[in-house]
Amino acid sequence: MKTALNVRCSFYNGNIIFPLVQANPCKRKLTLLKLSALLAAGVLILLLNRLFPKSQKHFQYFRLRFIYGNFTEVKINEYYMIIDTHCHLYAKEFEEDLDGIMKRAADNGVEKFYLPAIDSETTDAMLSLEKTYPGKCFAMIGLHPCSVKTNYTEELDIIERLLATRKFAAIGETGLDFYWDKTFIKEQYIALERQVELALQYDTPIVLHTRDALQETIDVIRNYTAAGLKGIFHCFGGSAAEASQIINAGFYLGIGGVVTFKNAGLAELLQHINLSHIVLETDAPYLSPAPFRGKRNESSYLKYILDKVAEIKNISAKEVAMITTANAENIFKHTSI
Repeated sequence: MKTALNVRCSFYNGNIIFPLVQANPCKRKLTLLKLSALLAAGVLILLLNRLFPKSQKHFQYFRLRFIYGNFTEVKINEYYMIIDTHCHLYAKEFEEDLDGIMKRAADNGVEKFYLPAIDSETTDAMLSLEKTYPGKCFAMIGLHPCSVKTNYTEELDIIERLLATRKFAAIGETGLDFYWDKTFIKEQYIALERQVELALQYDTPIVLHTRDALQETIDVIRNYTAAGLKGIFHCFGGSAAEASQIINAGFYLGIGGVVTFKNAGLAELLQHINLSHIVLETDAPYLSPAPFRGKRNESSYLKYILDKVAEIKNISAKEVAMITTANAENIFKHTSI
């Protein structure tokens, strides 16, 4: 005979059943005291839901505690929240069917979306999307290295003015990119270091883009880790040595669609990297995972990345979801509520 204690929790516009425990009381000899404690915790979760309707962090922490705590037989249902830590949902590619994009993402468990900035030309669209989906979409602010041109100081001034008016989820995406154009390499370094200083000033994580410049970016970031700089190396695709340097600097590795590509080498590398250092992302509309490679990416495809990581680690998708979601909540903790 199995006993299940269920609590119904409201998540934004819908409801799910959140089973606190499914256990065999005969085999496990759960005492009445333990069952009472679980029930009390369920009531507390309900109260938190009422008090903080826009937050899911509390529920995630409770789920983690029950899974990794003393109640070893705890199971959750098939619903699990995942976070797309890097997606450009404000891009023109999504103008025609954004509502459908958001619905498909929700149907696949993606509940939060972090929006990296590019430059001032896309800021209005990004902030508008955040306003349309409050509590789901969270804007960053920054200057992409490929947008560092002759007017880069003006772009950085705009970022500073915006930071003075409101809170952003992160500074980014910024970094170094020597792949497309090397005309403004010096200016890219200046722009990156200025944005690093802003991240420290505002106690905000930084989200980094690098291409053909990973070690150079790591070298810059290491100069600031003692000051408490934290963040994500978005779309990580480097070597084991570079991954080790990033992790030792206190940064997360952003893992996206590339992990599903044959011969990319990332899957083999992830076998040796603890999930505690990983967050998941799509970079939509770019870098679609297999089997959608070459097509427009979207946040619902995060499930394919999640499943691939689970396959690599030989664990359940639920466990990957819970650990990487907790990582994302940790790095973006100042903007989760």
